[in-house]
Amino acid sequence: EKHETLFCILLIVIYILVNSYCIQNFGIEDYRSTIINTILSIALIIIMIKLKRTSYYGLIKVTNLKKYLYFIPLILIVSINLWNGININNSIFEIIFYILNMINIGFIEEIIFRGFLFKMMEKDNVKSAIIASSVTFGIGHIINLLNGADLVPTLMQICYSISIGYLFVIIFYKSKSLIPCIITHCLVNSLSIFNV
Repeated sequence: EKHETLFCILLIVIYILVNSYCIQNFGIEDYRSTIINTILSIALIIIMIKLKRTSYYGLIKVTNLKKYLYFIPLILIVSINLWNGININNSIFEIIFYILNMINIGFIEEIIFRGFLFKMMEKDNVKSAIIASSVTFGIGHIINLLNGADLVPTLMQICYSISIGYLFVIIFYKSKSLIPCIITHCLVNSLSIFNV
């Protein structure tokens, strides 16, 4: 708890550097990227278990049924990548490793930006924590420029990510569970391979 801020910043930097390295050297559809991100996911789970903070960081089921109303927009968000149809241009192995990699990335980002970052800041000021979690998550996607993405689509992705980050952090704050956000994030990421 004494070094929560430093730990959070360190996690964000490690995550960005590791994923940037993976994308530039292997690609998202490569088994090596999947293995590296799986190791990072397992490390985060071990850290939360050792700290006895799995429920504190949102790895609990939602208990109050009224809070499920906050999840209705998630159904729409998950379907976005399929609105223009389904495109399959990759081999089965590329699709499998892409999906596994995206599941890990969705999990890692939710734990870091909603779990660790939001919970660290929430104690001082909930509104600031919501804004910081959303904006940091969105701006984190600027790294895509270094990985060869075009400027305008990356700026659009940053705006979209800030909006989605805001929705996710509100859902987490209201329901106390990060599970719906993790599932949605993983599905949105995974289904992007089929986007036309």
